[in-house]
Amino acid sequence: MILPIYTFGQPVLRMVAEDITPDYPGLKELIENMYKTLEASEGIGLAAPQVGLPVRVVVIDLNVISDDSPEYKGFTHTYINPHILEYDDTETQLLEEGCLSLPGIHESVRRPTRIRVSYQDENFVKHEEWVDGFPARVMQHEFEHLDGKMFIDHLSMLRKQMIKGKLGDLLKGKFRCDSKVKKKK
Repeated sequence: MILPIYTFGQPVLRMVAEDITPDYPGLKELIENMYKTLEASEGIGLAAPQVGLPVRVVVIDLNVISDDSPEYKGFTHTYINPHILEYDDTETQLLEEGCLSLPGIHESVRRPTRIRVSYQDENFVKHEEWVDGFPARVMQHEFEHLDGKMFIDHLSMLRKQMIKGKLGDLLKGKFRCDSKVKKKK
């Protein structure tokens, strides 16, 4: 089932998500639905708060960009209880980001190109690893959703002022989006 994506202004997007246990009700179905929602919205990552659940679950599927970046063919991962343990600030990169919860807003964000993460997979096997490049950027973006943060939080005050009108329109539900969304009431 394709789930509605919660847009800017929904309180769940600013909550710190909780870790879950293997007995979390409907977890397998949630993960399947998150992948279906991600595919339908043509996104590359989706965090559970974006579908209204304050739990630490993220799905990432980079197959959608594999025509231009063949190294990401088959990169489909589920992250349960993920946390960023360390940022390697040796090298950073400024790239434009967008977000399914912020339709129509794209801004450049500087992020480290390498991070150390811990997470559990769908079988609750624990992993800890260093991640480099574009996957590290996507993880930072998605994992921040689990801490109640959004990419716009990284913008300068000037850039925030420049998109204030767009954010106001999102709050008022004045936007167009092809995806199924849950607007702020």
